[in-house]
Amino acid sequence: MHYLLLTARVLLAAVFTVAGLAKLMDRDGSQQAMTDFGVPKVLTQPFGLLLPVAELVVAAALLPAATAWWGALGALALLLVFVVGISVNLAQGRTPDCHCFGQLHSSPAGWSTLARNGVLTAIAGFVLWQGWQHPGPSATSWISSLTAIQVVSFVVAGAILGLVAAEGWVILNLMQQNGRLLVRIETLETKVLGSPAHAAPAPTANMLGLPVGAPAPPFSLPGLYGDTLTLDALRASSKPVMLIFSDPGCGPCTALLPEIARWQRDHSTKLTIAAISGGKPEDNRAKSTEHGVTHILLQKDREIANAYQAYGTPTAVIIQPDGTIGSPLAPGADAIRALLVRTIGTPAPALSVLPQGAGNGGNGHTPPSRVGTPAPAVKLPDLSGTQVDLADFRGSKTLVLFWNPGCGFCQRMIDDLRAWEAHPPKGAPKLLVVSSGTVEINQQLGLTSPVVLDQGFTTGQAFGASGTPSAVLVDAKGKIASEVAVGAPNVLALARTGQEHIKLAST
Repeated sequence: MHYLLLTARVLLAAVFTVAGLAKLMDRDGSQQAMTDFGVPKVLTQPFGLLLPVAELVVAAALLPAATAWWGALGALALLLVFVVGISVNLAQGRTPDCHCFGQLHSSPAGWSTLARNGVLTAIAGFVLWQGWQHPGPSATSWISSLTAIQVVSFVVAGAILGLVAAEGWVILNLMQQNGRLLVRIETLETKVLGSPAHAAPAPTANMLGLPVGAPAPPFSLPGLYGDTLTLDALRASSKPVMLIFSDPGCGPCTALLPEIARWQRDHSTKLTIAAISGGKPEDNRAKSTEHGVTHILLQKDREIANAYQAYGTPTAVIIQPDGTIGSPLAPGADAIRALLVRTIGTPAPALSVLPQGAGNGGNGHTPPSRVGTPAPAVKLPDLSGTQVDLADFRGSKTLVLFWNPGCGFCQRMIDDLRAWEAHPPKGAPKLLVVSSGTVEINQQLGLTSPVVLDQGFTTGQAFGASGTPSAVLVDAKGKIASEVAVGAPNVLALARTGQEHIKLAST
């Protein structure tokens, strides 16, 4: 039993040592994680230092037998705080980045994060329970038996290992930066040589990225407001998906954002476009709001870009509806424009709403109309946590509005939507808003109609919606009464008339 206690203490000490050192090396990231978990902004700076220091103190206390029990008590206290914080956020539908081990490893908090902390809590509780009288052998007693030469050797070996690890980290970051610089240089050379904007990429571009036809690496990434989106969700509309790897600190990426927003708006019937970005959420939110780009997903350490072998920004790749790689990587703005043209054909004005039977769904055939079929079941929590059922709206027409607080087009129509709520025209339908993001950000909308939360956009997909803002009309009998209206003008027209056949807005 004594050696089992020693093993448990060494395991906890190792975990807390790595976590504490990693947080100290990335204090900005740790403070941002605390903010995302709901810690008041005024406390994140002192806690950003106190938390890793506390973890290192706990780790040091766990090793000597004399302080092991108190170290276990500190470990249990910290782990219980982590478990409660994760549980509260998961209960609210939020999955902030845990940043548990700084830049070494960080991912959105989920049930696996909760389970990991639960196991560590159980180990700390075991040491606390069984180690009151004797916590096991000391993990540091062997140091006293070493000669001076052996102590110096251990110190030197530790320093060398630390330097090797630091050098490896620096080399890795330099390689990533060089990749981005090479792509930007290539883009500048193309512009200087006067290549046309829609010229085909150089033959060497065919060698970039994963092989065409290979399975696309899956991912599940947080959006800008706590929502999570997967590759499967992006492919759900049976259209090709263009992934654009970007970064808020990349000048060419920022210059391309207005075009990306226009592509998302004009070509939504043929192509789903999502940007996978790095950097801080607030920097990406600012650029999303400024340029109106939707579907911005956040990776932590370029893990998704590396999986796609996209080592520079901006770079794009096409994913086919069947989930396979549909193109070589397109590095640079000009190559991305050419890739867009090859994927959708000659650009043409796109209607924001598809008339019944229009469009090909991106797979070569006309998708069947859903009008007249029973509406999919909707049972989702509202902003107070109460379950709202679409079936309760039967007896009157209902407009189901699909919303995203981070969508620039949604934000531009919010004033018109509030005015419609305040003075609904005769015959106007009731409104049910299906949104993503946090409770707090949705409360700021100031809407009086029910707002329910669906972080994965599964409800929108069930109705045939592929983006936001979009809406569909459900009749008094619970059947779909309109095609999906896409874009603010068409959504508002459907809200004002409550009729299936509306005049399409020009784009």
